[in-house]
Amino acid sequence: MNIQTKTIIKSGLISGIVYAGLMAGFDYSDGQDFRIWRFIFNALFFGIFMGFMTQYNLKKQAEKEK
Repeated sequence: MNIQTKTIIKSGLISGIVYAGLMAGFDYSDGQDFRIWRFIFNALFFGIFMGFMTQYNLKKQAEKEK
């Protein structure tokens, strides 16, 4: 794997897990139980979205440098 692919995967994983953790924290503060399927859905959905955004930003930066 090249550097760009590793960066996209890392940013997607980290941002997805952080987002899902924050949403689980908000649910817990509202008195709801921890729901693993909602956590996984939030992590995957937001992680994939942020991965695409990272790919777009890296592509624009590469074009700007040329």
